[in-house]
Amino acid sequence: MRLTDLLVRGALLAAITAAGVAPAMAIDSVFPFFGRPSDFGNGPRSGAYASSPIPRQVVAFEGNYAPGTIVIRTSERRLYLVQPDGTALKYGIGVGRDGFRWSGVKTITRKAEWPGWTPPPPMLKRRPDLPRYMPGGIDNPLGARAMYLGSSWYRIHGSNEPETIGQAVSSGCFRMTNEDVEDLYARVKVGTKVIVLN
Repeated sequence: MRLTDLLVRGALLAAITAAGVAPAMAIDSVFPFFGRPSDFGNGPRSGAYASSPIPRQVVAFEGNYAPGTIVIRTSERRLYLVQPDGTALKYGIGVGRDGFRWSGVKTITRKAEWPGWTPPPPMLKRRPDLPRYMPGGIDNPLGARAMYLGSSWYRIHGSNEPETIGQAVSSGCFRMTNEDVEDLYARVKVGTKVIVLN
C-alpha cells in the first residue's frame, strides 16, 4: 500500500472519529474532502463509482443542433452532447421503462451536486414504502449530480446502480454513472436545451 493511501485512510478515520455521529453520516460528509468511495478499495460503497458498462466516447454526429445541445435517443439508450466540430460526446444512459418513456424539448433549469431526493407524489402513490425524503450521498438514487429538466419531475442524474446503465428501468428520468454525470455536469449550464427523441 502506498504512503499516500495510508495518509488518506488515516485522515478519513480521524474525520469520522472527530465527527461524533453515526459512521454512515460521517462517511458521506467527508468524502468530498478525502476522495470517492472507489478510492478506498472494494467496500460496499465502491460500486457507486464503477465504470460505465457503456464507455463514453467522441463520435461523428449529424443534425441541425447547436453546439452545447443535449440530444437523448431513448431507443438507443444514449445521450449526446453536441460539440462545435461535427462531433458529439456520447454517453450510455438508463431510460424510462415501458409506460414511462417520453419525448419533447426541455431546458436544464437547475443543477445540484449530491442532491437530496424527494420522491414525487405519483411515485409515492405507486410505492408508498419509499422514504419521503433522502439526503444526498452515495446511497441516494440521484447519485453525484442532478440536472433538472424544466418544471417536470424528470432529471438527468447519477446512479448508485451502474449496472442499470443501458437498461429501461426508470420512471422517466435519465440515469448515468456517477463518473459520467459528473463529466456532463461540468460541461453544461442552466439553460442548456435538452431534446428527447423517443
